[in-house]
Amino acid sequence: MAVSARRRTTTARLLVLVLALVLSVTLGSLASCDEAEQEDVDLREQTLDWDRCPDPSDSEGGGTAPSPPPGGGSWECATLRVPLDHADPGGERIGLALIRAKATDRKNRIGSLLFNFGGPGASGVVTLPAAAGDFRSLRGRYDLVSFDPRGIGRSDGVRCEDDEDLDAYYAQDFTPDTAAEERSLLKNHTAYVDACEDHSGRTLPYVGTTQAARDMDLMREVLGDRKLHYFGISYGTELGGVYAHLYPRNVGRAVFDAAVDPTTNAEQGSLAQAKGFQQALDNWARDCVDRGDECLLSGATVAEVEANITELLASLDKNPLPGRGFRELTQTQATNGIVQALYSKDYWPLLEQGVDEAQGGTGSLLLSLSDAMNGRSENGTYSNLQAANAAVNCADYKGRYDAAGIEARLPEFRRASAVFGDYLAWGLLGCDGWPVPGQWEHPDVSADGAAPILVVGTTGDPATPYEGARRMAERLGESVGVELTYKGEGHGAYNAGDRCVRDAVDGYLLDGRVPARGTLCG
Repeated sequence: MAVSARRRTTTARLLVLVLALVLSVTLGSLASCDEAEQEDVDLREQTLDWDRCPDPSDSEGGGTAPSPPPGGGSWECATLRVPLDHADPGGERIGLALIRAKATDRKNRIGSLLFNFGGPGASGVVTLPAAAGDFRSLRGRYDLVSFDPRGIGRSDGVRCEDDEDLDAYYAQDFTPDTAAEERSLLKNHTAYVDACEDHSGRTLPYVGTTQAARDMDLMREVLGDRKLHYFGISYGTELGGVYAHLYPRNVGRAVFDAAVDPTTNAEQGSLAQAKGFQQALDNWARDCVDRGDECLLSGATVAEVEANITELLASLDKNPLPGRGFRELTQTQATNGIVQALYSKDYWPLLEQGVDEAQGGTGSLLLSLSDAMNGRSENGTYSNLQAANAAVNCADYKGRYDAAGIEARLPEFRRASAVFGDYLAWGLLGCDGWPVPGQWEHPDVSADGAAPILVVGTTGDPATPYEGARRMAERLGESVGVELTYKGEGHGAYNAGDRCVRDAVDGYLLDGRVPARGTLCG
């Protein structure tokens, strides 16, 4: 297990004292060591200045300040000071944006419940108020708290290209079929990476998950909680697993929903997603076929429905459709929009409508779904969702894949999914040429000594396929990981409407009742 920054500083001071008779140590170096320790103490003893929440910044997606939370009261926002580099606690500081709604039952309050909604790249300051109705039962005994992790939103958010450049970047062909298309993709990718380094080079080395996990422990202490009570979703489960590995004794009641597989590297994770999104598309198409004439799409079998989608995407490769305003729907944006809609069964009707419109010559709905995936608002500004996603993933994962390496892997990805194989294989290009090396092949989440962590997996989850939940529970440790299975569709189980899942999660977080291992819901 890695040693905390403060522990390393203390150890250095003890060595100086022991070796003072045989080593020549300057007064300046002794002073800097004392100063670093004091700076760490100052950070842990800081007081948060909670105040009215401002309107979300453009990097958070824009919009207006959040409406009052369900159950009354108000949202409060504050800024937590953290080291840019936890290995240098006395060095440069950055601010992390926090938001909270206080528990409504103050007499029986347990503490803070910290949320991370995934990505990486999602602004917790924006997402928590938007989703607060789903967590109303938990607010009775918890202050609901979330944050913009480092590199995201208002927390020293990573910046790459400007809005106009991003419109062109996301419209380009991400699945090249010719040498000329490949050269164009590589050129544009290099320009994007260069822009990230130009605008955020100072930040890029320090946005990885390990640094963010250390932020959470500082957050726990400043919030006044002896243990970290935590609700992580998607990537938030990876962040929670790394936290549990670093601070097993500080883990309180924790839930990991839509768990990431901690045993896979970047390539294996993308290949699993190709299979997961193909399965979700199969299930969506089967639903269409089962509804017969009620479905807007033609095709008497799943294969026929999907063949029509493949034909649509092939047509868009050469002939984009009118989209929204001056923008067209390209093949890449249509694929992106389909992926976005498969994240939740609630979006299945939108996907059906979007494909139907596109087959009729209009691409506006699929383009809107693609914009949602890329963090583009109605006024044409982009959040830093995708820039932060790249920065965190590339700081975390060692894998670097160039064009030749991706081409060699295309057959396997195509076998996994005829629709999404190329799209997800070429997505591996993202960290090629990145200016910061990755930390690991895959994260260490072993957490012996931690309290039980409830790990929830959904059988039809396309983005974090179900097998990952079992592996997360296993890697956390036999006495730590408690797996719960939800037989359903979509990314995440708690908000899917299943009473069994909600009762199990609420029972643990509110009353400490650990569900039986292997509980099946749905």
